[in-house]
Amino acid sequence: MALIDQTGSNYYNSGDFGGYQFTSLQTIIDQFIIAYVGENKIISKIKRPDVVFHAQRALQEFSFDTFKSTKAYEITVPPTLAMPLPQDYVNYTKICWVDASGVEHRIYPISDTSNPSNIAQANTTGAAPYYDFTNNEIVLDTDSDTLSNFKTNNQAENIVNDFDYDDEIYDPNVGGRYGLDPQRSQINGFFYIDETRGFIRFSSNISGKTVILKYISDSLGTDAEMQVHKFAEEAMYKQIAYAILSTRANIPEYVIARYKKEAFASKRTAKLRLSNIKLEEITQVLRGKSKHIKH
Repeated sequence: MALIDQTGSNYYNSGDFGGYQFTSLQTIIDQFIIAYVGENKIISKIKRPDVVFHAQRALQEFSFDTFKSTKAYEITVPPTLAMPLPQDYVNYTKICWVDASGVEHRIYPISDTSNPSNIAQANTTGAAPYYDFTNNEIVLDTDSDTLSNFKTNNQAENIVNDFDYDDEIYDPNVGGRYGLDPQRSQINGFFYIDETRGFIRFSSNISGKTVILKYISDSLGTDAEMQVHKFAEEAMYKQIAYAILSTRANIPEYVIARYKKEAFASKRTAKLRLSNIKLEEITQVLRGKSKHIKH
């Protein structure tokens, strides 16, 4: 029975290009029940909601380090220098701004600032917080002074000094970069993630620039996202089977150990397949290994 159920004309007019390489999570669940559940099979009986739960958990785990589950959003940084975290955000992989040529410039995280809660003080002479007895809570101001200072000042690392080797400014500065912190020796700007409020905060030199956020999702945001690459289909079956058997009573330990080993091996195979390693591309990179690099 063929899996392609549409003509070439329908495919190229549909706009859903490349979809054949994926299998929906619904299909994975159906096929798992057919192949693994039943009389004289490894799982004699199980409810469908149990399979759905373990399938979704397996999809989440695979999304973090096996699948290509990175998404990318592009925004123009507003004067507030803040970008809200996406709805299905788990962790970022890369944050960068784009120049007029479309080239990405990586922005690095900074750990020397934050946005603490700014507690309103009862008076100017003491540090006692202002307490709202009506709502039974401490009153907080809007932005903290730390955040306000970070947004209004240009960091010293973002200042460009174009010293010419032939002018009188360069010579007195020879060796002036001794002890420079490598993580700060760039002018692309900085960011930090305000986890409490759900924002990415940027340094002032990023204002008005086009910024791209590349982040990891758990692939459970929408029904369309819940799909499995065919290179990892077998790994999903093994992972679901191991998860079900390891949570059941009266299952021999050697059976659980067997499926744990098979789940690990199949996941490793899926990683190798999805790594998309091409020998010709590696060979081309290695051809430059003997080039002399000037410092």
